[in-house]
Amino acid sequence: QVQLVESGGGLVQAGGSLRLSCAASGRIFVINAMGWYRQAPGKQRELVASITSGGSTNYRDSVKGRFTISRDNAKNTVFLQMNSLKPEDTAVYLCNAYERGKGYWGQGTQVTVSA
Repeated sequence: QVQLVESGGGLVQAGGSLRLSCAASGRIFVINAMGWYRQAPGKQRELVASITSGGSTNYRDSVKGRFTISRDNAKNTVFLQMNSLKPEDTAVYLCNAYERGKGYWGQGTQVTVSA
């Protein structure tokens, strides 16, 4: 079993920055892909960014150039640096990780961007 714990959310004004962290712990052999999703009230969960164990990244179009995903494989931790935040980025941000083909989710961290 793998546990994911997110941190770093909060309230920020438009144009500001936040850095999210997600640490994996438990019975870990190797963490493959890790990613960040978000879910706003009344909307479907959507992929924000993902990163493979080799460092290949993928971003949804609306965050390209503003968000950067990175990871520390030695610490089984993934980060999301969010710059130039917009009110439409407001959502619960959830960490996701795959370990030996099984997906795990964190509990989520709230990000609120005021206009």
